[in-house]
Amino acid sequence: MTAAPAAPQSPATDTYEPTERTVPSRSRDRAHYDHATVHAILDEGYLCHLGFVRDGAPVVLPTLYGRVGQALYIHGSTGSRPLLAAGKADPGLPVCVTVTHLDGLVLAKSAFHHSMNYRSVVVHGTAYEVTDEAERRTALDALVDQVVAGRAADSRPADAKELAATAVIRLDLDEVSAKIRTGGPNDDAADLDLPFWSGVVPVARTYGTPVPAADLAPGIAVPDYLTAL
Repeated sequence: MTAAPAAPQSPATDTYEPTERTVPSRSRDRAHYDHATVHAILDEGYLCHLGFVRDGAPVVLPTLYGRVGQALYIHGSTGSRPLLAAGKADPGLPVCVTVTHLDGLVLAKSAFHHSMNYRSVVVHGTAYEVTDEAERRTALDALVDQVVAGRAADSRPADAKELAATAVIRLDLDEVSAKIRTGGPNDDAADLDLPFWSGVVPVARTYGTPVPAADLAPGIAVPDYLTAL
């Protein structure tokens, strides 16, 4: 894979420019392009879906990611499928990355109008392998902190052997859009008197009580950044 070019400078505007690929064909009023909305959705997530074409067929893989400014970082083993596929691409690997949060199940009077409340981000672009050691370490710290903020500083960083076995790719946030649905069901007027329950079932993420590892040394307390969750 072609090494990543220098990370882009912060854009002069606070809005991503819509493109043919980022303007939805339906419900265009749900689309958002401002940095604040896009970044908030990305920063709240853990899991993205990385899509690319390998040997002429589409591949979509769930994986961790981290955001640093205007870049998304994704890591994997140097022998993983996307990295092997990316190694054949020059320059870089065309990809599509998605992140979605489910906020509610929308139950309508009719089957047709059932829906979901959600917040999602779609990023199109070219992913590049990160070869600069300082940027790689920054990316790996971001990936750990994406899971639990503050964790990177509270764990051993990767050693040389681990770094050699880890590949990192960067996707610059350039061609980006968010899409959000909120509110209740959009029932047809003719269906409003039907004797079926309608409304929204909220969906929320929760955290359980941290469970210590079986070999955790006595006296090591749960860190504050975990109890804060």
